[in-house]
Amino acid sequence: MSTLLVVSATGPEAETYRGYCLEAVAARYDVVLITPAAPTWEREFVTDFEIADPDDAQALAAAGQALAERHDLAGVVTWTEWYLVQTARLARRLGLPSNSPEVMEAARNKARARMLFARHGVPSAASMTACSLLEAALAAEAIGYPIVLKPAARAGSIGVIRVDRAEELPAGFAFAAAGARAGIESTKVLVEEYLDGPEVSVECVTHQGHTTAVAVTRKTLGAPPFFEEVAHSVDAADPLLDQVAPVAAAAIKALGITHGLSHVEMRLVNGRPRLIEVNARIGGDMIGHLVQLATGVDLARAAADTACDQAPHLSRTRHGAAAIRLLYPSASGTLTHRHLDDAFAGEPWLDQVTFQRTVGDTVILPPDGDMFSARIGFLITTAATATQAQERARTVQEHLDLITEPLAPGEYSVRTGTA
Repeated sequence: MSTLLVVSATGPEAETYRGYCLEAVAARYDVVLITPAAPTWEREFVTDFEIADPDDAQALAAAGQALAERHDLAGVVTWTEWYLVQTARLARRLGLPSNSPEVMEAARNKARARMLFARHGVPSAASMTACSLLEAALAAEAIGYPIVLKPAARAGSIGVIRVDRAEELPAGFAFAAAGARAGIESTKVLVEEYLDGPEVSVECVTHQGHTTAVAVTRKTLGAPPFFEEVAHSVDAADPLLDQVAPVAAAAIKALGITHGLSHVEMRLVNGRPRLIEVNARIGGDMIGHLVQLATGVDLARAAADTACDQAPHLSRTRHGAAAIRLLYPSASGTLTHRHLDDAFAGEPWLDQVTFQRTVGDTVILPPDGDMFSARIGFLITTAATATQAQERARTVQEHLDLITEPLAPGEYSVRTGTA
């Protein structure tokens, strides 16, 4: 087997949401790993590893060189958003196939991506960059309310908020700026046109410049003004795929991506697709797993194949649907009760129920928290159609009890670091 280098985060969050990726890749490749901390759950899937902080360029280069001296590496891949640029630089240093670091920087920088979309005629949202509240106010007046504020280089809906009126702008800008300050590449805020319509993502695989749109993911968002994603579904027979595939491919080409996976987010405005952003890696929230359940296409393996400059296997072997419900509390506080009754035990269509939080943990919803601090877990269902899979997921969720007890003001500030 060929040897693949994986650059990845570690810990419980990585195991929960990317464990299936590592397991799938290890079935086809000998895997060597670079992670910021000693691997634990990963050990059964890897043959060798180095510990290095991928944000430390010298440490990452040294770790990669050490593994290259011990193994004949065929490629390098990451499914961690924050490591895309660093991994591309490592690939260049080791002489491995990869998109260039400059291309990955454009994909990570939403302002740069918007400019490239406009240059290549890809339908997108009007967007302006703001470094201050005054600049944001001027941009909002130029674009017109409602607007969306977001960090220029974040992911997972962190710091993204809708602002409908000028009087809401100061609080909205403070929320987006706080999310931006946690970024690495940029601390700027984007002021963008609000695209009014249903949101979807297109899961794409690009090999030697040719892009294949594998599936469409339909999304359900939480309560405004935030953009937390609370559910996804994938249907192998979704008729929308043919409509959105050309726009997704055009966006990928505009960024200069020549191979690898892309999770292309867009909204349907008056029935027509408009780009939100391109994430140059496998989608989060278990979307790759949903795609495999619905279509049989293994996106994690496709990511590894393209990283090694091998043609990916994209033939469908299944023709069904899958859905995920992301589990959030009704209010921030301490999780005091978490129980799912056994009514669905043994049901083949209940793929999994996974909890990230246990009783006693603190869960904080936006605006004081985000998806990482608020999410309790998820459940995944399958069916012949997306509608049926979604209905099954809703039914299971109705039998799930999640109860939180509000924190006292003093306790809240200690646990969250807020005043």
